[in-house]
Amino acid sequence: MSVKIRLTRIGRHKESIYRIVVSDSRSARDARCIEQIGYFDPAKGEDSALINEELALKWLTRGAQPSDTIRALFTRKGIMAKYAESKKEAK
Repeated sequence: MSVKIRLTRIGRHKESIYRIVVSDSRSARDARCIEQIGYFDPAKGEDSALINEELALKWLTRGAQPSDTIRALFTRKGIMAKYAESKKEAK
């Protein structure tokens, strides 16, 4: 099973808010997810994203692939740097 970390849309028409979820890559965007790890409101900017770092790192180490948008958010929050450090320490 291929697992992705991606956004799922919630909110009203033209007032979108996104959940950051871990889900099977074959499922639809708003379908059932494995785990929810955060929120993102694009109206407030990327800095307002609320992400549980422990869960994000757990899923990255398990092999979950982040989408392009999620990778950018993780990079901005420093999660990708922590993941790279943990990979270096494991070797």
